[in-house]
Amino acid sequence: MQSYFSGRWTPYLLITPMAIVCLLFIFYPMVETTILSLYKVSFFGLKKIYIGFENYRNLFTSSDYLHTVWLSFIFAGAVMVLTMPVSLCLALLANQKIRGITIYRIFLIWPYALSFAAAGTIWFYLFNPTVGIINYLLNLGFGIKPDWVSDRTLALLMIMITTSWKMLGYNIVFYLAGLQNIPMEILDAAGIDGANAFQKFRKITLPLLGPTHFFLFIMNLLSCFFESYGMIAIMTKGGPDYATNIMIFKLTQDGFTYFNSGYASAQSVILFVIVCTLTLIQFRTTEKLVHYGGA
Repeated sequence: MQSYFSGRWTPYLLITPMAIVCLLFIFYPMVETTILSLYKVSFFGLKKIYIGFENYRNLFTSSDYLHTVWLSFIFAGAVMVLTMPVSLCLALLANQKIRGITIYRIFLIWPYALSFAAAGTIWFYLFNPTVGIINYLLNLGFGIKPDWVSDRTLALLMIMITTSWKMLGYNIVFYLAGLQNIPMEILDAAGIDGANAFQKFRKITLPLLGPTHFFLFIMNLLSCFFESYGMIAIMTKGGPDYATNIMIFKLTQDGFTYFNSGYASAQSVILFVIVCTLTLIQFRTTEKLVHYGGA
């Protein structure tokens, strides 16, 4: 049955509420942030002085900020390398037809119901050098008790592990949905032709999960760059010695702790451009590798 709108203005009427929300809470703040990045703003925003692109020049000539940008790339890349393969393996296990599989799926998915701040609190106590269960087990098995909080490398690793655990549930949901949408007829036909389990996974399952891989890459990227502030604020506060001071934490600190609004706005614009650029590159480079449809 063909569906259609009876009135000429009905489609525009239906999208008006969402258009208003996007205008007020996305586009307007984005424009205001871009404009504010061209000003030097006094404490609490009582006075603004137009300085053009000086905030951007200061950022791109600051070794501390460039280190923050590089650290953000390392953090996001490591989280996606840790999270996506593990999520796919767990989704494959959760896709099996065994007794009580629904309960197992709930246990695998529930971490995503937690906020980043809650996940940070849980793992901060797990990694606690004195009373944490992780150091207890490491001491029991290997006789070592790493200082996860004070060591620069270990602190960054702690943040990566916590973020990866937090995103596992989200990734598993979509990988599981993607696996269940793969037609069994294709896998059965491949089995009849002599393909083993690994060959069916590599030649059929992975290519047909292309749209899921692509979607999860973008969503994990956005989470790493935009949503990890609360977790870092609780676990390391950007330390030690700025070892976990990624872009979202630095701009939030500059904007709401030091009240340097113009400088923080410029960082926000740069972060937005970086994420958009990475997303565009992902679109352009993987377009031919993503296959939509089961046939």
